[in-house]
Amino acid sequence: MLTSVKLAQQNYRVIATMRDPDKSGELLERARAAGVAKEIEIHRLDVTDSEAIKQVVAESLQRYERIDVLVNNAGFAVGGFVEEVPMEDWRRQMEANFFGLVEMTKAVIPAMRSRQSGIIINISSISGRVGFPGYAPYAASKFAVEGFSESLRHELSPFGVKVVLVEPGAYRTPIWDKGLNQMNNPEHSPYKSRLQAIMSYSRRSGETAPDPQKVADFIGKLAGKRSPGLRYPMGQGAVLALWTKALLPWKWFEGIIRSGTR
Repeated sequence: MLTSVKLAQQNYRVIATMRDPDKSGELLERARAAGVAKEIEIHRLDVTDSEAIKQVVAESLQRYERIDVLVNNAGFAVGGFVEEVPMEDWRRQMEANFFGLVEMTKAVIPAMRSRQSGIIINISSISGRVGFPGYAPYAASKFAVEGFSESLRHELSPFGVKVVLVEPGAYRTPIWDKGLNQMNNPEHSPYKSRLQAIMSYSRRSGETAPDPQKVADFIGKLAGKRSPGLRYPMGQGAVLALWTKALLPWKWFEGIIRSGTR
């Protein structure tokens, strides 16, 4: 939502997609307040629906003949300890956060490759670089996005198409509230006390997290960057976690994570 408004403010024609366009009220309100409502089109699209992806991309190319920027931001978070997360939830997580992203990307590559230009911005997460207890499904999906994006960047670089990863830490977005509300937490779980501690830590982090507008503003800058890098971690906590993981012996890093989630 915030990214759509930001790009519209930068004179992009924005095709904003969502599973339920009836929930577009806040986006349209923000767009009107920013004076860019006419620059944003809303289309129904579920990234797990192959036909919907093909249709929206085909219609966009037919009308505008080009796609300059793709921002892959769809997703949700499944939480719970590995032993207790049903396989159905694992598959739902990967379908939305990874396979949907792959299929959306594949749909726009031919148009970008033929024009020898374009940028694909994949919204990953600090969880794509650091796996935290209680969020293995989400971390697995984001680790997959990281590897996919790195390989894709090598493949598309000779054709002038750029691939970028944005790796936010905790920001005030609905994804964590939804994830916590749906977290697998059986009554007699052997992990119950630790899972409750992780949930409390996550809630505190969400309440004190910075404004996600910072991420949207940064994506706006990336969209026009001629030679972007591959990875952009965002947020003080994300950068600190990456440096700590890179510099400390694993045993020490593991101890920090354990003590922070007791």
